[in-house]
Amino acid sequence: MSEILSKMNRYPRLVCADGFEMSVQAHQGAYCSPRTNSATKYAEVEVGFPNAVEPMLMEYIEKEEKPTDTVYPYVPVQVVTNVIAKHGGIVEGDVPPGVIPLRASSR
Repeated sequence: MSEILSKMNRYPRLVCADGFEMSVQAHQGAYCSPRTNSATKYAEVEVGFPNAVEPMLMEYIEKEEKPTDTVYPYVPVQVVTNVIAKHGGIVEGDVPPGVIPLRASSR
């Protein structure tokens, strides 16, 4: 098991321009598609532990009673891209291949 964990890609927590945060992961141990460590593009990713309720993610929630303390399995990458855009783009962190890494515009 530790060998599998050491080979998993871990993406730094995403922080958006308006302060919204979430974890976006895709690897063999995550709820993603394809479920592998070496995909060049993912179709669905795992979102986890957002710091606020995000309505676009709610249909994918694992534990409805704890929307900021749970994971959101198999979220389509377009939904994640839309969430990032809604919150002003990425100021910190990274996303798996397939999610468009919309960076916040600098003014």
